[in-house]
Amino acid sequence: MSAKAIVEKERESSISILNSVLKGALFALAISLIGILLFAFIIKLTSIGNTLIAPINQVVKGISILIGCFYGTKHAKSNGLLKGVLIGLVYTILSFFIFSLLNGQLNFQKSFINDILFGAIIGAICGVIAINFRR
Repeated sequence: MSAKAIVEKERESSISILNSVLKGALFALAISLIGILLFAFIIKLTSIGNTLIAPINQVVKGISILIGCFYGTKHAKSNGLLKGVLIGLVYTILSFFIFSLLNGQLNFQKSFINDILFGAIIGAICGVIAINFRR
């Protein structure tokens, strides 16, 4: 195989990974927005305490990343760990900015670093699960 063919194959692989990550992260973001809206509706109808809001938000994020990893890697046969980590990171950063815009303030706190770590770890686990689930 020539050097030019190797470079072209690596370029196609990089584009494929980027495409998978963007699709998965955007799909996870859509799922998250729907989940948060449903959760807000449930809060409005019931008297859920403030102590449950943060854990339920984390569950919604985790499920969103899982579904995003399955969607983003549906045609992939490898690189589940890498794609999952990237989907989790991109999702976390995008969701932070979107929910900050909806809230009307951009507020970087220590919890944002925890959210990034949570997104990366959950993404890694979900990416591996998504790739291996189809085998």
